Amino acid sequence: MKIYNVIGYSMVALTCLGGAVLAPDGWSPLLGAGVAFLYLVFIWFMGGLYLSDIIHMGIAHKTLDYRLSFIKMVVVFWNLVGIYINPTTWVNRHRHHHAFSDHSGDPNKLADDGFWKTLYLCLFPYPCRSNLVKDPIFKSLTFRLVSNNYFAIFSQFTSFGILWLVVRDWRYALMLWWGVRVFALWINMIQNYWTHDTRFGKRQYEDAHDNAMNLGEWLPVTASFSASLQNNHHHFPHFARTSHAEDEYDFGLLTVRVMKKMGLVRPSQTGAQMPEGIRLSEIGI
Repeated sequence: MKIYNVIGYSMVALTCLGGAVLAPDGWSPLLGAGVAFLYLVFIWFMGGLYLSDIIHMGIAHKTLDYRLSFIKMVVVFWNLVGIYINPTTWVNRHRHHHAFSDHSGDPNKLADDGFWKTLYLCLFPYPCRSNLVKDPIFKSLTFRLVSNNYFAIFSQFTSFGILWLVVRDWRYALMLWWGVRVFALWINMIQNYWTHDTRFGKRQYEDAHDNAMNLGEWLPVTASFSASLQNNHHHFPHFARTSHAEDEYDFGLLTVRVMKKMGLVRPSQTGAQMPEGIRLSEIGI
């Protein structure tokens, strides 16, 4: 089993173990572990919906057209109850990442940056060279409300406070609050480190301008909402799906299909264009 899978499964197991050990008074260890697992799943799913489906594919690359009211609702909800992620600075960094991937100007990782340096960059990335977020949506009240340091601080209190109100035990809540953040850091490392190191994964397209790789196993694909298929994504960043063959597992695509049936999203004009040389008969959304 690859090291990134070992770390990921271990984090899930440790979260459940922590829930069992620190279960609130009156709870059995099994209930404590079960609630911890459900909270981890909730944060993972909402985080993937917010960051991978909406902010990444919907806004940063404009491959999916979401209902504007749905975007704003998820942006506010997630940044109140989940792990704060500034949508404006994140999109700016991600557009720089694609423009300068693995080279000077990439805020996430340079080609020679190792594990610990990339881990540090997940928290304190390289500065961006310019402002690439001039889209009208970033001038909306919702995005201006959440895209500042004051809301970032406020979010820490609301996310912990809401969790504490549910479980009514500060030690248990604190363990869960930190546990999901460590798990999110692992997902960030999947996208920034392991999928940008040629020692890991597979490479379907031999693009000379980056080191993007595909990690196609169940855990990294599911945890990252398919962002672990980086080689595919970097080769065709404006295509509405990251899997490029019918037999490639694509969890993110499954969530988009459900949202399309609910009338919340549809492929954009660019996202629906089938790239040449791809092993698909249809877009599949």
